Amino acid sequence: MLRLERRASPSAVMRIASPMVAALAMIVTGFLLFTALGKDPIEAFYVFFVKPLSSTYGIGELLLKTTPLLLCGLGLALGFRANVWNIGAEGQLTMGAIAGGGLALWFGDSESAWAMPLMLLFGVLGGMAWAAIPAFLRTRFNTNEILVTLMLVYIAQLALSWLVHGPWRDPEGHNFPQSHGFGDAETMEILIEGTRTTWGIVYAVVLALAAWIFSQNTYAGFRMLVAGLAPAAAAYAGFSEKRNIWIALLISGATAGLAGICEVAGPIGRLQQEISPGYGFAAIIVAWIGRLHPIGVVFGALLMSLLYLGGESAQMGMSLPSAITGLFQGLLLFYLLAADLFITFRLKRVVVADGTEPKPTAAVKRAA
Repeated sequence: MLRLERRASPSAVMRIASPMVAALAMIVTGFLLFTALGKDPIEAFYVFFVKPLSSTYGIGELLLKTTPLLLCGLGLALGFRANVWNIGAEGQLTMGAIAGGGLALWFGDSESAWAMPLMLLFGVLGGMAWAAIPAFLRTRFNTNEILVTLMLVYIAQLALSWLVHGPWRDPEGHNFPQSHGFGDAETMEILIEGTRTTWGIVYAVVLALAAWIFSQNTYAGFRMLVAGLAPAAAAYAGFSEKRNIWIALLISGATAGLAGICEVAGPIGRLQQEISPGYGFAAIIVAWIGRLHPIGVVFGALLMSLLYLGGESAQMGMSLPSAITGLFQGLLLFYLLAADLFITFRLKRVVVADGTEPKPTAAVKRAA
């Protein structure tokens, strides 16, 4: 009989290497999948992982998609380190887009130099306000932040849908659910000529460095780390659990809100019903690929961005369905979780003195 047995000292090297192992296993599985579909696996690998990066425009698209993934992933990683499980970055991204985009519509076509800074600020505040709801409910009524943040995603998306179908709809938009296009002052400048990459990627990288400093060199970051690793020790030391919850959720809401306004003020240029293909949910995988470390999250965001680009390339170049992107994301998460399981536990065959395997106990049966 095989049982999982906790390892006395999990390998620190394998904990760092496990994302690379998971990525390699994902690629191998992809080869087998393409073969089963009757596609040339070498050609599929080229179309999925190499072709998107074969031009300056493709690299720009990689950085463009990395921006919201990195911003959302940074905030989530800091919260997960403190055992605060924000699953609603997608909703906070949407509310940041609504808040900042609404201000852009108020400015109209003005050439005010204050337009973009205020839009970024409103985007951050919109995400923070949406994250403050589960923070209040958790600290005041002990509600589960996983359920609350997830349900708030759909409320935010419905609010955006109502706005672009109703009061904010462009009357000259041929009945498409979208707002007026933003003016030049309300649109982010292009960072790399010949691409759609905006200054949002610079903000994201700067915030990654700030998150690293916060988590490694501040007392608040230390409190959150202790709360995640040893809640009992944090309580004994007098660290406030409520304070950690508020900090974690407000930070993740702020970064997700910034991601939202960077999207609508960047490549989209207006508010519309669909502003994210699920960046807030994909950022959960990004945070775990990065081992909840800000620098690791940067590489995780780049990998996840490549999966989005590869999926689009495979749809156009090989006539594969759009679900191929989600499939590869799911494979990556599955293998990462499997690697983490065997880093912490190992399989052990248990036998009794007469050489027979013991019967499962009642507790094991209940667990099964």
